[in-house]
Amino acid sequence: MPGSILGTSVRRVEDPALLRGDGTFIDNMHFEDLGHLVFVRSPLAHAKILSINTDLAAKAPGVLGVFCADDLNIPDHHAFFALNEAVKRPPLARGTVRFVGDAVVAIVASSKAAALDAAELVEIDYEELPPVISMEDALDPRLEPHTPSTDSNIAAGYRDPQGDSVLEDAEVVVRARIENQRIAVVPMEGNAILVVPPRGNDHYRATVYVSTQMPHAVAGLLGGIFSVEPSSIHVIAPHVGGAFGGKAGVTAEHSVVYAAALKLDRPVKWVETRSENLIAMPHGRGQIQYVELGLRRDGTFTGLRCRMIGDAGAYGGFGGGLVLGSTRSMSQGVYRIPRISYDGVAVFTNTTPMGAFRGAGRPEAAAFLERIIDIAADELDIDPIEIRRKNLLKDVSFPFTTVVGTVYDIGDYAKALDRLIELSSYEDLRKEQQERRQRNDRYQLGIGVSVYVEVTAGGGATEYSSVEVTPEGGAIIKVGTSGHGQGHATSFSMIVSELLGIPIEKIQFVQSDTAAVPRGGGTGGSRSLQIGGSAVRGATEAVLEKAKLLASNLLEAAEEDIVVAESGDGLSVAGVPSSTVTWAQLASEERKRGNLLEATFDFSQASATFPFGAHLSSVLVDLETGKVTPRSHIAVDDCGRVLNPMIVQGQQHGGIAQGVAQALWEQYVYDEFGNPLTSTLAEYAMPSAAELPSFNATNVETPTPLNALGAKGIGESGTIGSMPAVHNAVVDALSYLGVRHIEMPCTPQRVWEAIGKAERGESTIPWSDPPKAFEILPLRGQATESDAASVDV
Repeated sequence: MPGSILGTSVRRVEDPALLRGDGTFIDNMHFEDLGHLVFVRSPLAHAKILSINTDLAAKAPGVLGVFCADDLNIPDHHAFFALNEAVKRPPLARGTVRFVGDAVVAIVASSKAAALDAAELVEIDYEELPPVISMEDALDPRLEPHTPSTDSNIAAGYRDPQGDSVLEDAEVVVRARIENQRIAVVPMEGNAILVVPPRGNDHYRATVYVSTQMPHAVAGLLGGIFSVEPSSIHVIAPHVGGAFGGKAGVTAEHSVVYAAALKLDRPVKWVETRSENLIAMPHGRGQIQYVELGLRRDGTFTGLRCRMIGDAGAYGGFGGGLVLGSTRSMSQGVYRIPRISYDGVAVFTNTTPMGAFRGAGRPEAAAFLERIIDIAADELDIDPIEIRRKNLLKDVSFPFTTVVGTVYDIGDYAKALDRLIELSSYEDLRKEQQERRQRNDRYQLGIGVSVYVEVTAGGGATEYSSVEVTPEGGAIIKVGTSGHGQGHATSFSMIVSELLGIPIEKIQFVQSDTAAVPRGGGTGGSRSLQIGGSAVRGATEAVLEKAKLLASNLLEAAEEDIVVAESGDGLSVAGVPSSTVTWAQLASEERKRGNLLEATFDFSQASATFPFGAHLSSVLVDLETGKVTPRSHIAVDDCGRVLNPMIVQGQQHGGIAQGVAQALWEQYVYDEFGNPLTSTLAEYAMPSAAELPSFNATNVETPTPLNALGAKGIGESGTIGSMPAVHNAVVDALSYLGVRHIEMPCTPQRVWEAIGKAERGESTIPWSDPPKAFEILPLRGQATESDAASVDV
């Protein structure tokens, strides 16, 4: 065979259908007698429901059904992982609403327009209750608990016993209260589901078409909610218009649509509007981080103390638990920090439930660590790169166990930083910055750096695959991941082509259908290539061994002498290329014997992998208006062995864009009464490509020993590295004025206000004593462990 296809930039085979408009999304699927469902949602953040009158709505033209909670009687349930087992969400509100957007009534009609008209006729009387909006307010023991089943607004939490003692050896301690703001996921396609009850000889209880990252998880969760076997529910994910962690699990709306379809015995579809998506789809991030870093005067780190609050939103969304899980596990980053004390608490608020967003707890860790390091560098007048280089983990043996117990598989952090400095011409940037300052330019240059490590494919990840060679000489891959833009069809086909020699254009790819693929973990946590790809590799190797045995019989040669033909079309005897049997012949022969030329493989990875990288961002800050303009961004990311550089670079670009957006523009905001102030794209600041600079994305490669491909994840790395780099760049531009910190997003108003504070000699570093609630949290190890702390999406 010619040279390896792995490591080359192969164009994505899944793109042409989407570019031609031939994709299949939930909203363009139609069935006979289709019902369209809309929700009547609460306009209040916290209120008792005094009465619901649906009489006029039920009589409206085209209405097929009007449902309140008791009409469907769906058990309360968690959307994904449980943060607090005592607090489950009623899919339709019972007695009390707990955030603006809480679903109260579901209406099904023959058209969406008819359903929307009927929704206007529903009359609901509320009695307003005091809302809890702020995470810090939620820790006030005087406030009413979120639900009667809890005695406070604390959903889960713990503290480390060391406390302040980790800072005892410090000559200097820098402190900051850092907010990692709540953001909306905003996929191009919001949540969408279409449920079809059984018809004719259909042996399934229902067929569920859903825009999800994890079809098999949807089947499992629906089965659990409705007390039926998951295998009795057929779940299909067609094309999915983006997810980014926001489409994991079964939401309240999903279970309502499922129940309504079965009750009406007709297909029912629900597709979020954009405004509905912004108030109802679980939000991401949302942490307040009290961070203290101890150092010697030469910049050596001596200890880190963290007291962290995670917003779980209403009903304890699983995203609130990330502060107890991945944010803690990544708190040491790539640095030698001898002592760490980490306290974490997740709280209920009367806001949209929290879920995951690209990175899910890891960007929050990199953000606080890289920010506090820059604050320390300013305090000690040390260059930001030098203080990082001084404290990098160097000359350590891998696997390496951090102070908090996280086990890194492999890394070379200095290599990434060195490569970044080389690519960025760092000294030239600093020279330009100094010249601008000396000229008192209106536009000042900021240079921000971050060095990070993250975790991918955690939680004992496993995945299924099968590979079949067909009588036409092609192959069919089936895999339990669920790609929706990541390039799975291309990457997995490359693996099969590499081992069997079958051209990519002759390989079919099957995913996201629980009837066609018996099991699967779906897509999340940057797991797909290392876990799904390894499963595909294992199945391919198994089918190759099966084919070699068959070929040895047909060619009358020893099995160990059978190799893939140089042409790629079949197997031959080594050194005798004329003695060949094609893949079509092998598959046909196996079928004559009553079998498929097929093999299955379940891959299980022993532990998580830990990609890493270094980013440098440069920005221009307008001193008169506070406007920040990104100028350049350089990323050096490690994801182990790179199989397809084009796909890796695409993932880097997408991740960087979302990290830059959080640093500069995106924030989901509520007023004091819990009213969303950013519930449309007119107010929620989503950037377009025009606001972003060109990205220079490159890689270093440190193959992991945990899988045969040597692959780690890449889907979230860009976000994790870029956000703190951009944030640091903005502050760096103004550091000569005395600005030490600006909260994200670094809007013109915040930047302008920080300049004013610095000019007046006021501190720009926010700090106050953390809430007293941290002092009464149970010790870690004695606290009840939350399932949500182990989320990997």
